[in-house]
Amino acid sequence: MKIVLLGYMASGKSAVGKQLSGKLNIKFFDLDFYIETCESASITSIFKTKGEIYFRKKEGEYLQELLNLTEDCIISLGGGTPCYGTNMEFIKKKSKSFYLNASINTIFNRLKGETSQRPLVATIGEENLKEYIGKHLFERSVFYTKADETISVNEKSIETIVEEILVLL
Repeated sequence: MKIVLLGYMASGKSAVGKQLSGKLNIKFFDLDFYIETCESASITSIFKTKGEIYFRKKEGEYLQELLNLTEDCIISLGGGTPCYGTNMEFIKKKSKSFYLNASINTIFNRLKGETSQRPLVATIGEENLKEYIGKHLFERSVFYTKADETISVNEKSIETIVEEILVLL
């Protein structure tokens, strides 16, 4: 069994994935961390030196690599992963997917203090961040809502979200 967690950046995919991994006693992969390890470079550095097109191509390759593993695992995706190439089709074919649905306000409140670590929002500035998030969520929701299950994460603890996923498995 493969479990894929998807959603916008700062929706809690990695935190939920780590805890869910402990509950189910199966391996957890954060796709961004996996890419950084395989490429020996940070996501920010890959974006700067090789560009987004290169990154998205490698992201799709590494996603397929993880989904093709023989062992059970949980994979948390980058916010854009489901939106490129045939990634979402492959996710649907190879896993049980969960969209961690966070509101614009929830995402904004989580992101406003850490934009420097997020290459796509690093140059936007806090005053433009809410509009940027809203626009992106609108564009990406068509992909996110293809997930097998949608879980609202607003005002919920990681433990509560994990329990909701466990009930749906």
